[in-house]
Amino acid sequence: MLMPINAETPQLRLVRRVVETLTRGGVIAYPTDTIYGIGCDIFNKKGVRKIYQIKQRDARKPFSFICSDLSEVANYARVSNFAFKLMKRHLPGPYTFVLEASRVVPDLLVTRQKTVGIRIPDNPIATAIVRELGHPLVTTSANLAGDEILQDPADIEESLGRKLDLVIDGGILNSKPSTVISLVNDQPEILRLGCGSVDWLEQG
Repeated sequence: MLMPINAETPQLRLVRRVVETLTRGGVIAYPTDTIYGIGCDIFNKKGVRKIYQIKQRDARKPFSFICSDLSEVANYARVSNFAFKLMKRHLPGPYTFVLEASRVVPDLLVTRQKTVGIRIPDNPIATAIVRELGHPLVTTSANLAGDEILQDPADIEESLGRKLDLVIDGGILNSKPSTVISLVNDQPEILRLGCGSVDWLEQG
């Protein structure tokens, strides 16, 4: 099912319909500030396992998740003063920050190193969903493992629609995945170069 939502001012009644789908264990495709993501409620094991099946991904490789703001991040990760100041300067934005996980995070989303990847995208639809849901949303690119990332919601509906409960149409996106930066032990390390510039990091 393809659901158009206003990309600048998401309609609350539609956002609530999305959240109803998520609370039932549904899996959705939704826009971020980089690419379309596939997601579910992080606390719904049924939804998380379904995403692993859709993505044909090794269960030892956890997915990242989206928070609505920095105060919410503190519930799911250990955020030092250094990490907080750095993230405050660059979020919302096209970055995934890797931090030490808190005990609240479900095991399926924690790496062997006890870390998690967290995003706060600069996208009104994504943040509205997370805010209405009340806790984070799993995020992974809208494609099968190894396939091209799909940027048009119509293409996502055609390719993955049968496997998803809902595809949100927030317009066509033309971008790359987020840049991934580890902040573990307050030692910034670039793990993946993507949409977000790292000039500020390389300049110290």
